[in-house]
Amino acid sequence: MSLHVASVGMGRYGKRTEGLLDLAAEAASAALEGIGRRPVDLLVAGSMLAHGLHGPEALLPRLASRLGLESASGLRVDSASGTGGMAFYAAVLALESGRFERALVVAAEKMTDRTTAANTRDLAASLDPSEVAAGATMPGLAAIVTQRYLERYDRPVSVCDAATVHARENAVRNPFAQFQKPVSAEEVAKSRLVATPLRLLHCSAISDGATALVLERGTGPATVLGIGQGFESIRLVDRDDLTTFAATRIAASRAYGNARLGPKDVEVAEVHDAFSPFVYIHAEDLGLCEVGKGPDAFERGEARPDGRIPINPSGGVIGRGHPVAASGVAEVAEVALQLRGEAGPHAIARPPKVGLAHAMSGIAAHNFVTILGAERP
Repeated sequence: MSLHVASVGMGRYGKRTEGLLDLAAEAASAALEGIGRRPVDLLVAGSMLAHGLHGPEALLPRLASRLGLESASGLRVDSASGTGGMAFYAAVLALESGRFERALVVAAEKMTDRTTAANTRDLAASLDPSEVAAGATMPGLAAIVTQRYLERYDRPVSVCDAATVHARENAVRNPFAQFQKPVSAEEVAKSRLVATPLRLLHCSAISDGATALVLERGTGPATVLGIGQGFESIRLVDRDDLTTFAATRIAASRAYGNARLGPKDVEVAEVHDAFSPFVYIHAEDLGLCEVGKGPDAFERGEARPDGRIPINPSGGVIGRGHPVAASGVAEVAEVALQLRGEAGPHAIARPPKVGLAHAMSGIAAHNFVTILGAERP
């Protein structure tokens, strides 16, 4: 059964005054308008930190009521920062079952009304309790991964700065991105130290926002060609190698096999760079760059919008902002926009025929890979 992304809806990421339900409804309404408000029989909603004015937010039924979808079926999913990827994956499986015709996939997060301490605490729920008990935080563990990568491949910290510069440069062209100004490598290197060697501008920002898309039966320029998910030990201490993410490699292998395509067929990719140096690890694990050579590929301009394999032309998580659950749907949506010719000012130089979206949960413990493109004969 063929499925395709028929429309995309997104609001501006960043510090928003609206609540979670309003953000979700804004994106969802835009996606529904994109299909002329045709009937939807499945709503898949995702949020990791769902809360409203009076505490935890029952997002799924409230959103269904707000959108007038009381007659639809619904699912609420949560896999930390990979929630959006999981929501899309669940919608694909549901439609492939033959039970549904059209699904609205929405993921949203409201974070800026909470303290940094509260967000740090709740984001740590995606980590292993034993590491959290020892004082580990998301940036702290990401810093360990970064240290290992830099040491193994004898790279200077400046490659992390370059990754942020790449993300922010692309984000300037994306009207929905949180950050609308480029930064220099010097500015990144002088930003506040968070966890050696990661500085503030190497880390994704606390954001509000939502993304939605409509997935329906049939084919189009953004047809689902392959999907995959993979797990890896949630405890970093149990992993054999911290310079690669097994969950990405597993998910990619399954998605490529499902699509009967390989890395060389991918013409645009959106990857989950919650920490800027992770963009190199993801690109290598997905087969888009040689192992250990990610920084070189970026330095040569291969990942630029006019390069061999544009990576994160939207600005990625670092440039677009990171309302955690929404990012996974945004990655699929951004690829769909490129394939549908609807990316506007952040469209890549050469219209692509195949694109890849990658979502990451926690420190890459549960990852998703989606391949979209025009269905082949």
